[in-house]
Amino acid sequence: MKVGILRDARPQATALLIAAAISIVLWFVPYAEVLTYPFRIFVTFIHEGGHALAALLTGNSVESLSVAMNASGETYTTHGGFFSQVLVASAGYLGSMAFGALLLVLIRKAIAARVVLLGSGLLILGLTVIYGVFKPIWSGAFSGIPFTLIAGSLLAVGLVGLARFASSRVATFFVSFLAVQCVLNALLDLKTVFFLSTPFAPSVPTDAMNMANATGIPAILWAIVWIAIAFAILWFAMRLYVASRDSAAQPDLPFEDSPAA
Repeated sequence: MKVGILRDARPQATALLIAAAISIVLWFVPYAEVLTYPFRIFVTFIHEGGHALAALLTGNSVESLSVAMNASGETYTTHGGFFSQVLVASAGYLGSMAFGALLLVLIRKAIAARVVLLGSGLLILGLTVIYGVFKPIWSGAFSGIPFTLIAGSLLAVGLVGLARFASSRVATFFVSFLAVQCVLNALLDLKTVFFLSTPFAPSVPTDAMNMANATGIPAILWAIVWIAIAFAILWFAMRLYVASRDSAAQPDLPFEDSPAA
């Protein structure tokens, strides 16, 4: 049975392919990281937000969330049991991938791109205000507040502004671009974690190392598991986004509707 792209998914698929192509081309353009920097910071917020959400879902509390100028991030939570530690440590990279996949599915399910941008902006604002400012002030940890506040506020304003003023086509493209950035950055970060988890790599604190310390299972195995899960999430999202099994009435036309009788 053939699998093809639904006719009503083709405009969205085109926007996604254009966003992916632009993202890949920018890797080879000198100083293009200046253009993609805001998106990298956005993905870092989503990554750290994944840790925070997992902590809350397992009955722990979030002490602080911070994002640095180099696009790294830190989230401090209270420690729960074994299951909690495993879920919290895994939720960063997989959370970024899942969020990118969610954006793809929302667009495919005809959720207005403006609504998605508005929701994303409010999410970043909530993470910034609650866990990037209020909770650190409450606990007396001030070091990460300035940049987290500035970056989170600018991202939230930008996303809400796009939701309010951008055309439907521009808004859809930006949602597709955000989705691509979440997916690509999650995969690139997982690749980095994999190499940092090898026996010959320098000792660098990573989520995989946290998992190894909590479980006794080598960090490289956790990196492999996360990579496999990330690709599974991406495969499932792409199936929902563009693919559909052809009906028996159109066995030889995977990209066309059946001809009129």
